[in-house]
Amino acid sequence: MTSHAATDTRFHKAEGPIFSRAIARTLARHPRPLGGDTARRLATPTVSLTTMVLNNADARVQQLFIGRKPPWIRARAPGGRGYDRLKKIVDEHQLHTICQEGSCPNIGECWSRGTATIMILGDTCTRSCGFCNVKTGRPQPPDPDEPRRVAESLALMNLTHVVITCVDRDDLSDGGAAIWAQTIRSTREACPHTSVEALVGDFRGDPDALQIVIEARPAILAHNMETVRRMHPTVRPQAKYDRSLQVLRQIKDCGLVSKTSIMVGIGERDDEVLDLMDDVRSAADIDILTIGQYLQPTRNHLPVDRWVTPEQFEQFKLEGLQRGFKVVESGPLVRSSYHAEEQAARLSPQCSV
Repeated sequence: MTSHAATDTRFHKAEGPIFSRAIARTLARHPRPLGGDTARRLATPTVSLTTMVLNNADARVQQLFIGRKPPWIRARAPGGRGYDRLKKIVDEHQLHTICQEGSCPNIGECWSRGTATIMILGDTCTRSCGFCNVKTGRPQPPDPDEPRRVAESLALMNLTHVVITCVDRDDLSDGGAAIWAQTIRSTREACPHTSVEALVGDFRGDPDALQIVIEARPAILAHNMETVRRMHPTVRPQAKYDRSLQVLRQIKDCGLVSKTSIMVGIGERDDEVLDLMDDVRSAADIDILTIGQYLQPTRNHLPVDRWVTPEQFEQFKLEGLQRGFKVVESGPLVRSSYHAEEQAARLSPQCSV
């Protein structure tokens, strides 16, 4: 994590009423400690973050300055009739969307195109990844009626494609797999003209739990690698690189369209991105790969290491296609569900009938 950001990333002791309100909002969303000591089981790290550690043990909260974004990081402001209609339904039915919880820069474009990403099993994650803006803590018990509510709400949205994802629920014996499967089936019944994509976690490496979701047969089943092997202990301290490869392998072996996503600019090198491509192709024969720029959600998250240029994103796309991925979406604002409806229409037999 050395980096180009070292010159413009500085510690700051927040003071004054404006900073106090900002800190209060951040801590309400990300209470300290974030799910406990996530590094307690890690071996000696190969990456040192000593110069980036924030001292939040006392009343004087430290934050990191977020540097200025380059000119190519520009997202369209949310708005328009399609966006307003979806937002009204989401708010009225108290649905959680990763578009909102994860501060996705493409929310305006995707909602206007008739694609949304719904988050089930609550809005509180049991893990504390250093890049993610979803809040961490102890979740409420799952709602057994959630599959019906989600399906009925999605029917009102009249979407062409829906991506369903969830927080990690390591507190549940099946990781939420039963709720997952029923939500997929209920959505397909209520929305026969909407293709369903599922973006799942690793279920702590439990193949039986994953198989429950697989047997619900979504049009696309995705699991995100997120980052390169070297960066995993820092970026995803409660996940494992090889375990994620096993999840993707099981998805592919069961005949589903498979997909994974990574972010760049969080500390990896370009050659490591290519190594990851080779790993997911050789280990899991993945169909779809998406690559996007990491954007630091708040000052309490991992800093941006570098701004990857559009030219480099285009090179990543060429490298991916040469390695045999059927679809590669690569660009500064690309996220896992970016143009997902087009991918489903192109690759999934469910969407071609």
